[in-house]
Amino acid sequence: MAAIIWLVAGILLAAAEMLTGDLTLLMLGTAALITAGVGGLTGAPMVIDAVIFGVSAIALLFLVRPFLLRRYAIPPPHQSGVDALPGKTAKVLETVDEQGGRVKLDGEVWSARPFDAADSYPVGSTVYIMKIDGAHAVVWKGP
Repeated sequence: MAAIIWLVAGILLAAAEMLTGDLTLLMLGTAALITAGVGGLTGAPMVIDAVIFGVSAIALLFLVRPFLLRRYAIPPPHQSGVDALPGKTAKVLETVDEQGGRVKLDGEVWSARPFDAADSYPVGSTVYIMKIDGAHAVVWKGP
């Protein structure tokens, strides 16, 4: 009877893994299935089943799960092009004011305008790229 309980618990935990996706419940469900198999074949008492579950759960959680996470985890998206530019710094080449200006950003010269139209940034100052608006870098002096 204990083997059936471990079997049902293993199946429920493995099914619940679909809701989380972090492989913890899958490892616990697999440990419960291992316990059900060993308990069903040997007819071991519940105390031995609990020890088998504990040992297999710890082994799966600390040995198998990290390997699976490294193997199947989705890497964070890598931003490229203009999506990677906000947050970078640029050097002012021509005074940036409401009329426009030029900044050097990652070795390229960009047309620029200030984030706040009332601001003006002199030549040589360092500014932060707030966003890219078409062909213009919207810049801010920072705190």
